[in-house]
Amino acid sequence: MFTLSGLSGTTNYRVVLFALTLLCYFVIWLVNLTIIVTIIVHKKLHEPMYIFLCNLCINGLYGTAGFYPKFLIDLLSTTHVISYAGCLLQAFVMYSFACCDLSILAVMAYDRYLAICRPLHYHSVMSKRRLSQLICFSWLTPFCVFSVSLLLTSRLKLCGFKIQKLFCVNWIIVKLACSDVDTSSSEILSYTTIVIYVSHGFFTIWTYMHIIKSCSRSKEDKVKFMQTCVPHLTSLITFLVVIIFDLMYMRFGSTDIRQSLQNFIAIEFLLIPPMINPLIYGFKLTKIRNRILGLLHFERK
Repeated sequence: MFTLSGLSGTTNYRVVLFALTLLCYFVIWLVNLTIIVTIIVHKKLHEPMYIFLCNLCINGLYGTAGFYPKFLIDLLSTTHVISYAGCLLQAFVMYSFACCDLSILAVMAYDRYLAICRPLHYHSVMSKRRLSQLICFSWLTPFCVFSVSLLLTSRLKLCGFKIQKLFCVNWIIVKLACSDVDTSSSEILSYTTIVIYVSHGFFTIWTYMHIIKSCSRSKEDKVKFMQTCVPHLTSLITFLVVIIFDLMYMRFGSTDIRQSLQNFIAIEFLLIPPMINPLIYGFKLTKIRNRILGLLHFERK
């Protein structure tokens, strides 16, 4: 069993924290499920851009399900422990969620590049088969990488049981390994994973350099960019800022700051992107906004 020490010192306001967390989790489910159902129900939204968006929202629900239920239970409990198997599973969900988000955002950037920079070839290149391949790539790559990573971690002999966070993270589990244990394989795989997903980031930057260059040539492309690319770019920047900030703090940050601030930094990527992404796309993408408003108007009648 591991002890999660992130909730130490929150005894006086756990009820308030529980209510706020439950409200946030409810909002995350509401906004993501609204987008998912809207896209699935309406056949006119069965286009690559909206299908990728649907997967982004599904991933948001998947990632938050690995944290919020356990966190809510811990808020009502006096002991904050998690089993070894449960810890590995939670670490797998956290990492695969974050990297799957980045993969989906990368293929969405590729989709927008084809639609704006190569419109005549869009339907021939973005076929149903290619769409299926990109979706499988977005989900299977992080799942495979982190399955191997956690398999290596599970073979380590640990000499510690205290995790200084609200949830389990693979990097912290590796740090609990005994001093005489060789952790080089885990570290090599960690750096390989970083290289893979940094390349995702560079690919996304490359696509947007071409998109911006192409959009500057005509007014029609500028309108298309504002309607479909700005929401994606906003989601991408939001995600990168919170995830990089969390990773930098986890590896190099000071432990002298208040525990409450450490906790907020730790859960930013589980709070901001899953809640903001559906709202950004729901308000900005005309087809989705019209469908949702039409549904609300119908229910009022």
